[in-house]
Amino acid sequence: MNIPQFLGQGKITFSSKSKPEPGEGQLLIQVKANALCGSEKGQFYGGTKITPGHEAVGIVAAAGPKTSTPVGTPGAVFLMDFCGQCRSCRQGFTNQCLNKRADMGFSHDGGYGPFMLVHENIFFPTGPDISATEATLLLDVMGTGGHALNRGRLIRPDIESILIMGAGPIGLGVLAMAKVLFAKETPVYITDFVPYRLQLAEKLGGIPINLAGRPADKLLEGALPQSADLAVDTSGKTVARQAALAALGQRGVLVCVGHGEELNLNVTQHLIAPERTVMGSEYFAFNELPENLRLLKTHRAYFNQIITHRFGVNEIQHAFELFFKGETGKVVIEQ
Repeated sequence: MNIPQFLGQGKITFSSKSKPEPGEGQLLIQVKANALCGSEKGQFYGGTKITPGHEAVGIVAAAGPKTSTPVGTPGAVFLMDFCGQCRSCRQGFTNQCLNKRADMGFSHDGGYGPFMLVHENIFFPTGPDISATEATLLLDVMGTGGHALNRGRLIRPDIESILIMGAGPIGLGVLAMAKVLFAKETPVYITDFVPYRLQLAEKLGGIPINLAGRPADKLLEGALPQSADLAVDTSGKTVARQAALAALGQRGVLVCVGHGEELNLNVTQHLIAPERTVMGSEYFAFNELPENLRLLKTHRAYFNQIITHRFGVNEIQHAFELFFKGETGKVVIEQ
């Protein structure tokens, strides 16, 4: 099979690799769509021998022994190959598996190639009435976004205002999920430096805050008419996290989704006195997919606005260059 090879320094070429054969408990997926993600920046600029792609959707092309999924079944691939047996998995926390076997697209070949090999337990059938491109929304957009919001609601069930730091694809996903999970009148503020993304955020119902030209130590000064009950940082930047923390009211919750830099805390001032909470949110659990599929079907046209560009795999070089310029929503490679 012909696969894209990430050489590093922002260069992608193509090479040949043998098509894998499914073993016991495995499915061979013929990939139909895979969405680009900011977490692939290291692979694009640093290079990798692994075929990237961790937001993959396709159809079952072949099934190994001891599987029950019929050939031809369409579905999405969960990023983390969880064991299903450990304490975390038994309680449904499959994103916190203690014996994780793979991160598809990072440790094992992912969805930018025409075929990928997965264990059956991480394949989620989506049905025939959702296209492959649409189904990519179930993963990092709806999955990661919804999980972060629900993490915050564990601590603060009476959320009346939301702040999102960063209007990249994950931030837009948090925004979109907030608009369908919370009361219609709940204000959702969202920040960025890129006008294109702020315009898309406003189209999705967010209240945009342009951070361009604002001093780093006063990033949100005067920008919010009220303190936030819940803040979600998708940027991974210290300056954004500090600003989000400062924007929280009493009992406020900061959920950190974006990997990257640190957060500096004065425990008495930031946490104890106002009884705030800082927490992390990593991807989402496999058992969240059925409800997100229902939400996607219910709000199909709304969520589809997040996908702004589609390219063939032969255009993957251009797709990545455009994506990392920042003036896109979600970008999908279709095969």
